[in-house]
Amino acid sequence: MVEVQRADAQRNRARILEVAYPAFAADPEVSLNAIAKLAGVGPGTLYRHFPTREALVLAVYQEEVANLVASVDGLLLERDPLDAFRAWARGLAAHARMKHGLGEALTSDAAQAVIGATWGPVSGAIATLLNAAVARGDIRVGIDPNDVILLLSCLWRVPPGEAGLVQADRLLEMIIAALRS
Repeated sequence: MVEVQRADAQRNRARILEVAYPAFAADPEVSLNAIAKLAGVGPGTLYRHFPTREALVLAVYQEEVANLVASVDGLLLERDPLDAFRAWARGLAAHARMKHGLGEALTSDAAQAVIGATWGPVSGAIATLLNAAVARGDIRVGIDPNDVILLLSCLWRVPPGEAGLVQADRLLEMIIAALRS
């Protein structure tokens, strides 16, 4: 019986995280009760897993970064390195736009520690993409992944909506051109 509860608890936690990201992306002020309802769990279940809004936001952030980092190998199997980089950078930008939309929820010391801890994995993922592009001869050698993160930061500063996405794609192509020269 304990294992069933543990499995149920894991499923509930996973379901909450699954619905929380799009809910926060759509409305950074979404209530935790609304997220619980979307997940098909009671508010008590949500609060057992995530006792504060910040705890849920940070868990969503960590989960999404982990998913993004884990997606690199699959992208490189499906696409050429520069197309993989484009797709990955668009995902990073979408994730970062959601993060910036949450504003105050990510300003605490705990939040800054979590955000800081994701820099290394994101830099490593970019290094993997860059190395694949270098090996294919698509970009020049010696590009620092940390510099690329800073370049990519312009992508999550574009305005919301379709016009912002079009601008982000133009900026991404400029970044890729800079990586080639």
